[in-house]
Amino acid sequence: QVQLVESGGGLVQPGGSLRLSCAASRSIAGIYNMGWYRQTPGSNRELVAGITSGGTAAVQDWLKGRFTISKDNPKNMVYLQMNNVKPEDAGTYYCAGGQRGSYAEDDMDYWGKGTLVTVSS
Repeated sequence: QVQLVESGGGLVQPGGSLRLSCAASRSIAGIYNMGWYRQTPGSNRELVAGITSGGTAAVQDWLKGRFTISKDNPKNMVYLQMNNVKPEDAGTYYCAGGQRGSYAEDDMDYWGKGTLVTVSS
């Protein structure tokens, strides 16, 4: 098993930038799928971005050009770079990992407790 701890959340103004970090308790090199998920009071938790053990990264279409997922295997870290933040980007962001070749929420095996992102002027 692996424990995941998110950090980097906080208050950011519209148009600003924020980098979220996910620290894993052990090597993430062999974890098939690492992802970031977001949940707001008005919606279910949804996938934001994912990256495979091979380094293939992708973000949801509505976030392309603004959000980027990356990882640093030697540091056991996964990142979500959030640029040009919009009010609708606010929410609790969760880091997750899975070994099932899927980013579906129910297929993820490890979850962090989340970090809150607030977008306000």
